[in-house]
Amino acid sequence: MVTKEPEEPEARREGRGLLVLEVVFVLVVVVGLSLWSVPAAVMLGGVLGVLACERAMADRRAAGGQDGAQAGGEQP
Repeated sequence: MVTKEPEEPEARREGRGLLVLEVVFVLVVVVGLSLWSVPAAVMLGGVLGVLACERAMADRRAAGGQDGAQAGGEQP
């Protein structure tokens, strides 16, 4: 059985800063790629968008917000 320790407010702030940094990095990469090839940037943006949604749903399920069936994931 896996138990989740309560998060401290400092950990959340650090996590958000890292998330902002990650989003800015991905945007810079996609914009840079679009200067070379617009179709490739659109495809990469779509793939990264799907991955971001899957990651957000996995985080929500791990936090216990909803079970997998309601969140759209697989049932255990």
